[in-house]
Amino acid sequence: MSNPAHTTVDPAEVERFSRISAEWWDPSGKFAPLHRLNPLRVGYVRDRAAAHWRRDALSGNPLDGRSVLDIGCGGGLLCEPMARLGAQVTGIDAAERNIRVAARHAEGQGLTIDYRQQTAETLAGMGARYDIVLALEIVEHVADVDLFLKSCGSLVKPGGLLFLSTLNRTAKAWALAIAGAEYLLGWLPRGTHDWRKFLKPSEVVNGLRTGGIETQEIVGVVYSPLRRAWSLDKADLDVNYMLYGSKPAS
Repeated sequence: MSNPAHTTVDPAEVERFSRISAEWWDPSGKFAPLHRLNPLRVGYVRDRAAAHWRRDALSGNPLDGRSVLDIGCGGGLLCEPMARLGAQVTGIDAAERNIRVAARHAEGQGLTIDYRQQTAETLAGMGARYDIVLALEIVEHVADVDLFLKSCGSLVKPGGLLFLSTLNRTAKAWALAIAGAEYLLGWLPRGTHDWRKFLKPSEVVNGLRTGGIETQEIVGVVYSPLRRAWSLDKADLDVNYMLYGSKPAS
């Protein structure tokens, strides 16, 4: 799982997402699947974080005063909802084009978000720490998984939370996420995913533990073609899954 270059950046992945960066905020464009998934992701983070800090998830600003880091922020699809929930948000991405798109869109929405072209390991090395770290749909695109997971954990403050979502390395995931979503249905550009880079939940849990994170929950993220909607399913981790963990308070 390690890469001797000691960087999480995969230049091919950066170039792939840079080419389509202008489409981040088009709900019917190449990032349409993320737009459909986003309400579920935001709700999961909001509800677990609110419960962790004993706040009302539906108060309107349950993340008020909390610092949030979104790793691999892309065009800011997660950063903006987090800011609207009251958080002080930082978004980082290896692709400079993504950062430009994200910053321009946030400005148009009147939102203050700190966007930076930066890597998780560099930020961790600077000693930065956050109440909540998000690493959603990103670990399957990095060059060095071990370094990435350790860096993610290092970026969490004692007593803070980390949220991660990715794809399981199963035959079902290959059939649905690659053969189905990329080649048959055309939901994603071909080549978006490499099945060999998918991770089993145990691999993620063990990797996060090196950064001081203890996983609290793992849930499946399941798509229903009939309802055209995503939902959480604790019994089905076969394709997409999401988890959160915490770092013990010092």
